[in-house]
Amino acid sequence: MPELSRDQVVAGRIHAQQLDRPPPAGSEPERAPTDAAVFDLGVQETGRDGASWALVNRGVPLESPAALYRCPDVSLAWTLRGAPHFYRRSELVDVLTATSPFSDADAAKRVIGASGPWSEAGISARDALAAVAAELRAVVDRPRVKGEVSTLVSDRLGGPYVRDCRRCDAVHVWELPFRLAALEAGLELEPGTSPPVLHRIRGWPRRRPGPVDDPSAAPEQLQPIRAIIRLLGPITPAEVAGFFDGSVTDVKRLWPADAIAVQAAGRKAWVLAGDEPPEIGPDLVRLLGPFDLLLQSRDRSLLLPDKERRRALWPSLGRPGAVLVGTELVGTWRPRASGRRFGIEATFWRRPTKAERGSIDLEAERLAAHRGAEFAGVATG
Repeated sequence: MPELSRDQVVAGRIHAQQLDRPPPAGSEPERAPTDAAVFDLGVQETGRDGASWALVNRGVPLESPAALYRCPDVSLAWTLRGAPHFYRRSELVDVLTATSPFSDADAAKRVIGASGPWSEAGISARDALAAVAAELRAVVDRPRVKGEVSTLVSDRLGGPYVRDCRRCDAVHVWELPFRLAALEAGLELEPGTSPPVLHRIRGWPRRRPGPVDDPSAAPEQLQPIRAIIRLLGPITPAEVAGFFDGSVTDVKRLWPADAIAVQAAGRKAWVLAGDEPPEIGPDLVRLLGPFDLLLQSRDRSLLLPDKERRRALWPSLGRPGAVLVGTELVGTWRPRASGRRFGIEATFWRRPTKAERGSIDLEAERLAAHRGAEFAGVATG
């Protein structure tokens, strides 16, 4: 069984996710906004410029978040974990297929809590998602704000489909089924809106709202099990299921036959056949957003062995970003903005070299430019 060190594991993920890809040189043609491997799994849009900065970090030329929002070739939809992700617009129907639950048991796991009342009422989880999707399709006959849509759907469904929400002091449809059923209803999100605005996807095929019967019919590169192994491997079935809160049993049942077992930093995990992990040197420096895909793997102790540092990087609320140098996470960063001026406050777990500090300053300056702000420097906490 091949053995991989921790550095090789992280280097492989960096390379698979194209974090080591520089912006195009002056003589090269400009890349399209959709030219990034992470679109196969969806580019998460959580927090300020979450998706656009993740793409810039992967060599995609986007001068601002608005450049991504205006791009006609992308679409924003709630999918895995109910989180908003950008996808290639041309692949939306296949994304629906790929992200549909594998079984009723898998659907029940993904909706976290909502399946209990459904089960008591004799309604299967996939049938319940289809019912929510049908109502979403009916009420979103024009662009509508999420709260308005939730109220309309809740009034139409009632019963086991709604819950008492103490935070909202209201009775409304369960949150995760609402989100997961939106794409199943042919709905997308208007980028940059808060609260979110939903509208129908133009050209959506006529179909019964709800999940598809056979998610494995999706193109291989969009199937989440394969995409997660490819972009976050080496990885275990339990970690793949944990990525989208799904059923480990279904993940094991659908585990790719061509997955290869390896010893990764002392544990057994799986990869897909591909190139050998490249050498990633300390000249690679990135300011990763709080929900960057590299930070989304469930084996956090491999990425960051120190327990106290993991607590700092992944707190319960208010995640910071991470400073990546080579294959090492060397600290956290948070934005510091005042008017038109933007800087970051960084907390380092080791002293950066002079060259590393210069690169970190340059990355922070690039982020300020991406936000359309005047750079205010890097402060250390």
